[in-house]
Amino acid sequence: MKFSKKSRYGLRALIDLAVNSKNEHVSLCSIAERNHISPQYLEQVFASLRRAGIVKSIKGPQGGYLLNHAPEKITVADILKILEGTYHLEDEEVFEEDQVQGISIAIQKLVVDQVNQELDRILGNVTLADLEDDYLDYCNYEQGMYYI
Repeated sequence: MKFSKKSRYGLRALIDLAVNSKNEHVSLCSIAERNHISPQYLEQVFASLRRAGIVKSIKGPQGGYLLNHAPEKITVADILKILEGTYHLEDEEVFEEDQVQGISIAIQKLVVDQVNQELDRILGNVTLADLEDDYLDYCNYEQGMYYI
């Protein structure tokens, strides 16, 4: 399983937005520049996020974006569903033949269903606030490092 570039860029941009929009809206160009993402591509990502109500846009020459909800209320599962449609493994193909059908059902039940349940559990419990906090911890740790 691999997250698409759209999902990776979307998560990266939302972390950036959460960090930088505490006091004011943030331009898409500044997010794109800081994260080395094409502004045109990021516009497509943010169009999906805006339609879903994750972000809101401020129009005009001094416009930009803000989170529409507190970062604690936005889960990674929410974001990935908006950007991917689904992040689940596809269901196992079930065949008519008895032995093959039994194998397919076993794979579905013991692998696919359990992986999907764990994905739901993990991604539903990680919020944008968690990602923001981890990023800020990393930044603070890096600033405190002294190299010779």
